Amino acid sequence: MLITKESILLQCSITEKEQIIRSMAEHALQINRISEVEPFVQAVLHREAEFSTGVGYGIAIPHGKSHVVKEAFVLFCRVEHVDWTSLDGTDVDMIFMIGVPEVDSSNEHLKILALLSRKLMKDEFRQALRVAGSEDEVMDVLAKWEII
Repeated sequence: MLITKESILLQCSITEKEQIIRSMAEHALQINRISEVEPFVQAVLHREAEFSTGVGYGIAIPHGKSHVVKEAFVLFCRVEHVDWTSLDGTDVDMIFMIGVPEVDSSNEHLKILALLSRKLMKDEFRQALRVAGSEDEVMDVLAKWEII
């Protein structure tokens, strides 16, 4: 499954983009989604250097392809107003991190990005994620909106 209850981080007090990416990668390692932190962090930062993944509406979708990714995954994290150099100039308060194996020939990350982007355009979806009080509630929102 792309996203599970253990993939959800409701409270992240870190306020700097690279540190958040690193912290989320460390969490991906803890839940066995990647085999090593640094190569994945570098893949995400490389992508981030090409173009900001702050897509607007307070959302960032950092993503990376790496040989250390065991299978495609999504992590969800809520943060407190982080400058992500977003397209619309707003600070980020929710992050969906995507990881895919480097050998993925199906462009899985593009499919995941497209699905998330369509749903995140809906204010009702974003607000439901912002007010969800537990990992279970986040999972319920994702299920209702057919993300999982």
